[in-house]
Amino acid sequence: MPLAAPDALALLAQAHAHNRLAHAYLITGPKGSGKRELALGLCALLLGCKPEDALIHPDVHSIAPESKSRRLLTDQLRSLEAALQMRSAQGGSKFGIIFEADRLQPQAANAFLKTLEEPPPDTHLLLLSELPEQLLETILSRCIEIPLRVSQKIERAESAVAAATLISTFYTSRKPDLQGGLWLAQQLQSLLAETKDKIKEAANAAFKIEEKQYKQTADPKWLEQLEETHAARTEAAYLGERTRLLEVLEAFWTDVLLCQHGHTARHLPECAEHAARVAHALGADESLARVQATTRMRDHLAMSGVNEALALEYGILCAFAP
Repeated sequence: MPLAAPDALALLAQAHAHNRLAHAYLITGPKGSGKRELALGLCALLLGCKPEDALIHPDVHSIAPESKSRRLLTDQLRSLEAALQMRSAQGGSKFGIIFEADRLQPQAANAFLKTLEEPPPDTHLLLLSELPEQLLETILSRCIEIPLRVSQKIERAESAVAAATLISTFYTSRKPDLQGGLWLAQQLQSLLAETKDKIKEAANAAFKIEEKQYKQTADPKWLEQLEETHAARTEAAYLGERTRLLEVLEAFWTDVLLCQHGHTARHLPECAEHAARVAHALGADESLARVQATTRMRDHLAMSGVNEALALEYGILCAFAP
């Protein structure tokens, strides 16, 4: 039976207390069910860090689709395996997280079977997937599945709550014109800058802990690789936060469409009144165009070499002040 993410975490905590945690879990469920939150919550429980800092913890190693084909490649699995073979930075547990595990190419999945069946000591593997039926049977048979359901009350990240509050403030105190749109864009850029600073601060602290261990090795190349790894983790953590901010913008316009079709806004409670008012003022085609504008903004920001500030500003203007 599918569980709410907090209930699943409580059961895992109980298993940990009795030394019965498995070495490999497959966390499944639809978008919004809390797969990511459960994985990071388990990491935080065992490593003594905050869930929001888990991905930059020196003993947490993760991979996600990065190629244009949105596939997990064999090289990514090999890098993950190499990281897991290293000694724990803090002398405790290590985690290997595979986001969107259903994106594993068959060759990569087969190459990972041995590690999945017999991971290094004190290592836990967490595979996350919305489409577990696309995973190889050999992968499924080596994991304990934790099916999740969408909870009525999903705890949102601090940055997501802040973004929703900015949207509410925009419709409360500003006009949806050029000047108002520029204000919203600037506020969201400031929020992203603040988020990036927090991520860097946490990453630097984690780097100093792990650097002490690597400086004792004979091969100086390890330190270079460590720096590259932490830089990649920091960038990945920031991009994840930026994605969540964009999801908030998309959620607002989804609520507008819901209101236009006779439903109640349910994604952003603090913006429900504004969504209903905007739904009444705009036609369905115009609201759909605003949704498409936020989608295009996400696509533009995903392109290499794109100026983030300009792409965000243009996208906000198209979505909130065309």
